[in-house]
Amino acid sequence: MVNFNGTIQDNSAVFVESNRGFLVGDAVFETIKVVNNQVLFLEDHYFRLMATMRICRMEIPMLFTMEYVEAQILELIDVLHPSAAFRVRFSVYRTGGGFYAPLSNEVAFVVTAMPLESVHYSIEKEDYEIELYKDFHVSKQLLSTLKTNNKLLQVLGTIYAKENGYDNCLLLNEDKNIVEALQNNIFMKMGNVISTPPIAEGCINGIMRKQVLSILSKMEGYQVKEAVISPFDLQKADELFLTNVISGIQPITKYRKKSYTLDFSIIVLEQLNLSFKN
Repeated sequence: MVNFNGTIQDNSAVFVESNRGFLVGDAVFETIKVVNNQVLFLEDHYFRLMATMRICRMEIPMLFTMEYVEAQILELIDVLHPSAAFRVRFSVYRTGGGFYAPLSNEVAFVVTAMPLESVHYSIEKEDYEIELYKDFHVSKQLLSTLKTNNKLLQVLGTIYAKENGYDNCLLLNEDKNIVEALQNNIFMKMGNVISTPPIAEGCINGIMRKQVLSILSKMEGYQVKEAVISPFDLQKADELFLTNVISGIQPITKYRKKSYTLDFSIIVLEQLNLSFKN
């Protein structure tokens, strides 16, 4: 079952033959975690979705209020098998057909959901090895920071990681600086300085990235900054960890011959879980 444009119906009702999101990647989306019928970080997701639609010149329907988006998510969850937590994807695509040039800027949406095993964020894997993905790079431009259906680079990078026995890969931009991981933003701890690449480097404007930056800014004794990270910095770091809204925080334990500790990542994870309980 899916919520297709406001109506709960079977998957077969969504025809890919005329779906521009399927045909030319003309779609945007939000990946959202719902816990006990509460949409986590709802306001952040909503405003990012609205901003992305505007940048992509999609016509935003008048009924697309934050309350409406929340209601569509919860309506779908209500008819699914009961679970305390869900991973939700809210996809919006341009309708009206056409080839590259759309015949209309009007939109439709599809909401899908799948249950999650855990309500709270936890470290999913204690041994986590990464490598650089160099076949293609992320461009330092606004489109790279958006959640769109154009994710072929991430697909190919994931295949590369799987074929070579890595848990994840880090992506580079044209300046050969670290941008992000395949599905995550990245943070680096070096002494008492915590860094993450700025949005201008081409990284996704992550919802969990924003939450973690807020948590870090309140921790005494640490300097938090958005700064360029080079591959050479990885060898000097004390800790590296990845963030996204579904997994929360995933520490990196190995990059080539370098091993990392987990102590700081665990502290941030604990603070994250406390923050969304309140």
